[in-house]
Amino acid sequence: MPTARKTTAYRPSMTSAGLPPTHSVDALDQEGGLLHTRIAGEYPLTIYVDGREVVTLMTLGTYPETLALGFLRNQRLIQDIEEIASVDVNWSEESVHIATRHGKGIADWEEKMAHRSVTSGCGQGTVFSCVLDKLYEVRLPRATVDRSTIYGLVKAVAGENEIYKAAGAVHGCALCRGEEILLFVEDVGRHNAADTISGRMWLDRISGNDKIFYTTGRLTSEIVMKIAHMGIPVLLSRSGVTHMGLELARDLGITMIARAKGKQFIVYSGGENIDFGG
Repeated sequence: MPTARKTTAYRPSMTSAGLPPTHSVDALDQEGGLLHTRIAGEYPLTIYVDGREVVTLMTLGTYPETLALGFLRNQRLIQDIEEIASVDVNWSEESVHIATRHGKGIADWEEKMAHRSVTSGCGQGTVFSCVLDKLYEVRLPRATVDRSTIYGLVKAVAGENEIYKAAGAVHGCALCRGEEILLFVEDVGRHNAADTISGRMWLDRISGNDKIFYTTGRLTSEIVMKIAHMGIPVLLSRSGVTHMGLELARDLGITMIARAKGKQFIVYSGGENIDFGG
């Protein structure tokens, strides 16, 4: 992950327990010949908050600490980074233990756990009701995007998919300012990659107001929810959109651009924010 801006703001105590993203294996090619190749990692990571199990994610394991933080942030389970005292990853237990500063865990825990939805998300598949409860409180700024910026960004992210090029089987997400890629994360699911970026933004107090979020995956309602909670007004994908994702983007005022490859893209929402002559 590229280095974001430094900050002196509060940060919880954290391990640094990232795993290698790929593994070398032997396989056979189409002629039956021996092929030395690489495959993506995949590990279960169970998140605990003050000893209580929250969820198990399937992940590459490259950024487990920020993945866990971003999940809690995007699911609106913890509101303030300063509530978190420590983030401790233990791969021998396939777990990440998060301790809050007052040891009180997640507020309204039983109610939130009782109202979970199974989703279409790869590598995650859970949305808590508090995400929906607070969604329409989000107020996103209006952001204008030049057509040339979209072209430049699509070209730029093509050079960032290192794990995908080596092993396939992953999605990539990027936090961008114009054509500049600030953060790029790959994981077995686009939701994990988005949450990891969100966790990094949370730690470093990076605002989403002037940013573009790029993903290689489809734009579903879950992704739109995450981007809204991250405060990002523009969503760009090389894949397609779902009906619910589009309706939600329109409701929230998110500019949604998809099917973006080469010099082609489709603007599904927020067309008034695109400068087609720029």
